[in-house]
Amino acid sequence: MFSRKRGAAKHVRAADAPPSQALANSLSSGGEAPAPEFGPWDAKHAPDGVQRLDLGSLQIPALEGVEVRVQANPEGGVEQVVLVDGDSALQLGVFAAPKTEGIWDEVRAEIVEAMTSDGVAPQEITGKYGTELRARVSTPEGPADVRFVGVDGPRWMIRALYQGAAASDPGREGVLGEVLSGLVVVRDNEPRPVREPLPMRLPKEMAQQGQAESPA
Repeated sequence: MFSRKRGAAKHVRAADAPPSQALANSLSSGGEAPAPEFGPWDAKHAPDGVQRLDLGSLQIPALEGVEVRVQANPEGGVEQVVLVDGDSALQLGVFAAPKTEGIWDEVRAEIVEAMTSDGVAPQEITGKYGTELRARVSTPEGPADVRFVGVDGPRWMIRALYQGAAASDPGREGVLGEVLSGLVVVRDNEPRPVREPLPMRLPKEMAQQGQAESPA
């Protein structure tokens, strides 16, 4: 189910949406958020009894049929996480954010600007977490659909990039959508610049596997 991917995947350069449920609940209760109905979860509200791949700041629920491809540097720091299910993929990033306001609106506007400057016309649509972006981009393999989803949480933001069937049709998210709503963010207490990627690391067993494969 879990694999370490050495080759780098290609990145797409990256009415206001309401705050995500995680952030809205935090704000409405003076910083002590009640448990939301669904995730991504802040660590203090993560449901028990769920098997997860622990990458440090991000924990990914282990669901049947989903392959987790992780690209890491020689020190074991995770640089990219991509989930694959059939003809759909989901790339994940988690970033530092202010405690009392979300940053997805601002990040989304910058993605729109970057795409527009490349001759791409992104479309804003309303999804489970608020305003999303959908577009068709050019790749070396030909035109491809992408869909950006942002989730603002207390002191963090998740940026999710769907590719393939789940990008062109949100109704085909399937198990990848379940993974997104089951993510757990473990935000440390370190003060970090807004938008700085939260640190992720390979689990010990995956790091050891990578070291064992290196000589070969």
